[in-house]
Amino acid sequence: MNRTAILACGVVGYAAFLAAFVYLMAFMAGIGVPKGIDAGETGTLLAAILINVLLLGLFAVQHAVMARDAFKSRWTRIVPEPLERSIFVLAASLALGLLFWQWRAIPATVWHVELPAWRAVLWLLFGTGIGIVLYTSFLIDHFDLFGLRQVWLHYRGRPYTPVPFSARSLYRVVRHPMMVGFLLTLWCVPTMTAGHLLFAALMSGYILVGVHMEERSLLRKLGEDYRLYREQTPMLIPIPLAWRTRKKRDRDPLAVEGGTS
Repeated sequence: MNRTAILACGVVGYAAFLAAFVYLMAFMAGIGVPKGIDAGETGTLLAAILINVLLLGLFAVQHAVMARDAFKSRWTRIVPEPLERSIFVLAASLALGLLFWQWRAIPATVWHVELPAWRAVLWLLFGTGIGIVLYTSFLIDHFDLFGLRQVWLHYRGRPYTPVPFSARSLYRVVRHPMMVGFLLTLWCVPTMTAGHLLFAALMSGYILVGVHMEERSLLRKLGEDYRLYREQTPMLIPIPLAWRTRKKRDRDPLAVEGGTS
């Protein structure tokens, strides 16, 4: 496969990500798309739950398997290594596309905020979540995250070098700010239906599992530096270090100072 073809495939993968991300935000908001999370076919409650769980499970399995180092080492024996990330991004985008297409609405209302001021606050938090996700992606190198940097370096005949981890900006506040952004978009909506609740709960569960898996991988790669960072920085909730240290001493009087994981 020549360099131009690899670059073209990388561009296709990135375009698929952009389309899937924009549609995902609109899908959850129920605005500006042919089929939002609360629209379309319903069917029986049991069938809707089973289909939706399977769709979310497919996305989770694709993400979990293709993100593991063991899979990558085998996969790159089949596909060009510069394309590995782009293919991952494309597969995730296609899994989301299938979810958008086949999702079954469960329209029973869990909560509905009527006061305009509170609705505006929730939509503001929803939009803030989108902004955090996008901003964080550039903190960790947006184009590397979604595969374009790899194929571009290959096209230029330059070796790939991993982007070094840097605890700056939002990463000084929490270890996974991008996931905080996603959680805001999942939960900060003025009308929560049973279908949306199922989506938010399962995706939140996957996020929590995913960050633990990612941290194990980062500990293997970065060692002591990441262990110290993890001790000093909360995972998702920006709890002050002094308060966390005090809580740790309350639980374990013999604990040394310096934070908790």
